[in-house]
Amino acid sequence: MPIHAYDQDATILGQGTIGTELDHQAPHIDTVLVSVGGGGLIAGIAAWYTSRIKVVGVEPFASPTLTRALQAGHPVDAEAGGLAADSLAPRRVGERVFPITRNHVHSVVLVEDDAIIKAQKALWQVLRVVAEPGGAAAFSALLSGAYTPQLGERVGVIISGGNTVANFEQ
Repeated sequence: MPIHAYDQDATILGQGTIGTELDHQAPHIDTVLVSVGGGGLIAGIAAWYTSRIKVVGVEPFASPTLTRALQAGHPVDAEAGGLAADSLAPRRVGERVFPITRNHVHSVVLVEDDAIIKAQKALWQVLRVVAEPGGAAAFSALLSGAYTPQLGERVGVIISGGNTVANFEQ
């Protein structure tokens, strides 16, 4: 039986285990930033937290699938391009993930490709973490100011992806 990349119950549940792990490792966070493509990852994490903390989606301006769906009130086709297109640019957010995100995702912010590149470089130069553009998108929201925490707000960031080869030494 084929497994859908993001719009299947088993996939959403599997992605939700990241929320479980984060909750155990950092039980006092107030907010978690999550990159959004088809919505499986954010739906799984949002389903775990069920509005106990703020779950904030981060999408590239060039691939606003969840943003367009929330504006329309249901999944719709959206632009699908930009730097993170390989991991964050399906044509639309999933039918199964949409109700979860509508009910449990606090907000969605959009980031520019340049911000994603800066986040990738910072992750490599400071932490020696290689993240694909889609995986660095959530971190780029903090670095670019697309998401600004309130004073004292404790923010977790999901950084993921291995679809890249990095050479940021230059």
